[in-house]
Amino acid sequence: MTDHTSPVYEARYGWDRRTRGLVAASAVFTAVLLLPETPLLTQLLGVPLSGGGGLFMAYAASSGKVAFRVDETGVLLGGNPARYRATTTHVPWDDITGFVLWHQAMGGPSLPCIGVTRRKGAPSLPGEFPKLRAALKYLVPVPGDGAMASRVVTGWRFDKARLVAAVAHFAPEVPVRDRL
Repeated sequence: MTDHTSPVYEARYGWDRRTRGLVAASAVFTAVLLLPETPLLTQLLGVPLSGGGGLFMAYAASSGKVAFRVDETGVLLGGNPARYRATTTHVPWDDITGFVLWHQAMGGPSLPCIGVTRRKGAPSLPGEFPKLRAALKYLVPVPGDGAMASRVVTGWRFDKARLVAAVAHFAPEVPVRDRL
């Protein structure tokens, strides 16, 4: 249970509407693939993909791992639940110059994202490569640094008011820019 009186903002992976829908659709699709009239090759390819994808989403939602946290030390950008330790990073307040809330276009519906912008000279984040940063300027509507230090809001619930309150409490000089 989240303590809404604490100035700390923490969001954990869980069962949001999108995750429920994707897991349910995966289960239905897997069940359809298992019908006797479905060609064997389709079953051999489709069942592991749709069933495995659904199981992974269920695992991620059930993990309860921290997806995003703002506290007195800075910001924790939670990683992919399957590789959580390798993909989670912490950004200290001294390196943060702002927050940006933005959307990543995906051809259809866009995905909401939240990121931090960092001071020049801040240490590289895990998985940050110069060529990737260069490519990002053509792929996302925010600067490469903000994109590298962003997380997609999927599999967890985002509460903008609590984020703004936490930032105001721990680092009142740090702006939160809303492009959502």
